[in-house]
Amino acid sequence: MLGVLIQIFKKEGIFGLYRGFGATMMNTFSMQYAYFFFYSMVRTSYMNRLIRKMPKGGKAPQIGTAMELILGAIAGALAQIFTIPVSVIATRQQVGKTKRTQSGASTPASASSDEPEDDSFLGVAKEIVEEEGIGGLWLGIKPGLILTINPAITYGMFERVKNIVILAKGTDKLSPGLSFLVGALSKTLATVVTYPYIMAKVRIQARSADVEDAEVQRHELPHKHEFHHKQYTHPGALDILLRVWKREGFVGWYQGMQAQIIKSRAFAGAAVHVQGPV
Repeated sequence: MLGVLIQIFKKEGIFGLYRGFGATMMNTFSMQYAYFFFYSMVRTSYMNRLIRKMPKGGKAPQIGTAMELILGAIAGALAQIFTIPVSVIATRQQVGKTKRTQSGASTPASASSDEPEDDSFLGVAKEIVEEEGIGGLWLGIKPGLILTINPAITYGMFERVKNIVILAKGTDKLSPGLSFLVGALSKTLATVVTYPYIMAKVRIQARSADVEDAEVQRHELPHKHEFHHKQYTHPGALDILLRVWKREGFVGWYQGMQAQIIKSRAFAGAAVHVQGPV
């Protein structure tokens, strides 16, 4: 990971390390807002349904942990549907351009045409629609929906690890520091479980997916700013996972996991720490 950062810095400078930052922030904020909006809506609807079934004057119903996780997964799925176009654009901005000639052949940056490339948010969105159709803005939606189980896995891991730590220390709760560590460890374990699908989702959304698929399938390489799928469909998550398995083995499924773990571990640990001891 450090080698990649140094290579980007040498080639593009400090700004290269922040490529796609604006779209990524927009994706983060929109995803969080959409998640809590849909979670509030789904939870309120479920609570109202429970209340209607109760006798008048009865005690307010309590929602169990399992149902909370289910409602959270539903909210996450709805949020994915409405915000994934921003995620696709952010991913393509971060990955950068796949250099192609007008005939469709891939070429290095020095050999490509001098035609200026619009790598802005709207420019990338326009390119996606031209090359993938309007559905291209929802590339990776299937693995994205599957990955909504990640919070449930994280919560399950957290409860299991927390109980082990509490039993070992002979206490009834965790300190803020231990909560941070247990939260980070739980998110790390959840990331290890789901990372192959995270990797597949990123590859589906990246610009290089069509070029790689064309080379493997011996199709004509995709043309710039032209629709890519007149004769074949975009590769899916299972297609990518199978291809990586054949070419790189099991280890290939976990390429780049170190950076993902650092990001998710810091976020999850901080979230638990802010919430206080569990």
